[in-house]
Amino acid sequence: MKKTLICTLIGLSIFTSSCNSLLVEDVRSQITDNYLNTPEGFETAVNASYSHIRIFYGQEEGGALSVFGTDEFTNGYGGTFMNLNFYDSGLNPRAPVLATLWDNMYIGINNCNAVIGRADKVPGLDEKVKTTRIAEVRFMRAYYYFLLVQTFGPVHISLKESEGVVVTATRSPIKDVYKVITDDLDFAIANLPATAAIYGRVYKSAAEFLLSKVYLTRAGSEAAGADDYAKAADLARKVIANTNLSLLSSYPKIFEQGAGEKNSEVVWAIQYSTDLLTTGLGNSAHLYYLAEYDRLPGMQRDIANGRPWVRFKPTMFTVMNLFDRKNDSRYEASFKFVFYSNKPGTYTIGQKQVTFAQGDTAIWVADRELTAAELAKKNYSVYPPSAYNDRIYPTLTKFLDPTRVSVQEMRGSRDFLVFRLAEAYLIAAEALMMSGKKSEALTYINAVRARAAKKGSETAMKVTEDQLTIDFILDERARELLGEYVRWFDLVRTGKLLERVKKYNPDGANQIRDFHVLRPIPQTQIDRTEGGIQAFPQNKGY
Repeated sequence: MKKTLICTLIGLSIFTSSCNSLLVEDVRSQITDNYLNTPEGFETAVNASYSHIRIFYGQEEGGALSVFGTDEFTNGYGGTFMNLNFYDSGLNPRAPVLATLWDNMYIGINNCNAVIGRADKVPGLDEKVKTTRIAEVRFMRAYYYFLLVQTFGPVHISLKESEGVVVTATRSPIKDVYKVITDDLDFAIANLPATAAIYGRVYKSAAEFLLSKVYLTRAGSEAAGADDYAKAADLARKVIANTNLSLLSSYPKIFEQGAGEKNSEVVWAIQYSTDLLTTGLGNSAHLYYLAEYDRLPGMQRDIANGRPWVRFKPTMFTVMNLFDRKNDSRYEASFKFVFYSNKPGTYTIGQKQVTFAQGDTAIWVADRELTAAELAKKNYSVYPPSAYNDRIYPTLTKFLDPTRVSVQEMRGSRDFLVFRLAEAYLIAAEALMMSGKKSEALTYINAVRARAAKKGSETAMKVTEDQLTIDFILDERARELLGEYVRWFDLVRTGKLLERVKKYNPDGANQIRDFHVLRPIPQTQIDRTEGGIQAFPQNKGY
């Protein structure tokens, strides 16, 4: 069984690994500061350094910061973060979602700094183990800074543990932030093992993957290095060359829950558990993409269909124009269009009396327009694209979680697949294309597309050099990584955020401005900095 313990100390959540060789987290009671200077305390502090990433992946805040306000998704009717999609006055320095990310990333950074700073003081610690653990936390520190610099631009750099109240801070240029990130990841790559002894710990290929993405992102920034694209491609190819990793033969298999979650395509995942005592907030992404099926005739909320929070609605571009439906299996694999009755009875739909038995089709969210004659023949609720609204639309399926313990349960147990091998292929393709090596780039992008092809459509799915543009690669990333908490970052780093939102997201199109490529610095950070806004300036436009 899984057993997890959580401890809290000086703003750090200290976690132990489980007895079944999974890295998991939970909270225990207060302990003394001296515990961190023991071998056991050191290990729990290392494990704690992983925990803060859970604040982003699988939570509504992380989804809103990466999914809303893009060409992929707009808002459903629910939620408190719609300003991130509307780009209106509510997207301001006092928005709580920004402070949540900011504060938790810096708590995570301080956790990492504590481990690094105290490592040499821990008696009896094996040198090889110590070096590996430091490499792990330097990976995590790099990741926290990477999320911060992508979101906010210049941020404060702290590389030593803060043990008391700190009121001084400065915004370092993004080139300095990227230097911290790349130095940390270079150390991680040099010192992490080739494979993870415990599933969930980072290892060499995970660090190579993250650094490839860092270079790809930096290449589109003011801190760009002349060889960033070449470095990104080289690192992505190293990940692909790892013989323990391979693309699965079928796209839907990637997201099979249970034993299937730990497959050869997962480079690194954040783990969750069915044990409600140890899974914390859980992976709640299953709540956010689901249409409101449970208020329609013949339906009621159940565990199998999910609890709909109706947050993230796919844009019409996503459901109508993004996919080659004839040849690409990912369209049908990504969306749920039909709900079967779980509440038998007789209902009025339109002007007709309809009786549902258990398992009858109750809702069809159609993928095409229907004629009046076709609609008249349907004895259930039908929503063609012209009838999609902020409550009813195609549901993204990759996060659904029918293993929840109750109808109302929000905490999901599905692992969040943060790094997938298919994305390494797409990073390599983009970096090579941007380096002027389209022929080589095709090898990688066509490998992803061939895997996604319906049977017999492998040749039809392959593209040629003249089709390979940054817009095509962005479309391919959307097809492959739809809803996986990457899109806003993709559009910003490629300089396509404004163009794509204006073209494909009517809810955000009218109010998005140039300065929205960065989020506002949380007002709480400015207020608690000595010297206020003069010492810690706000981003332009806010």
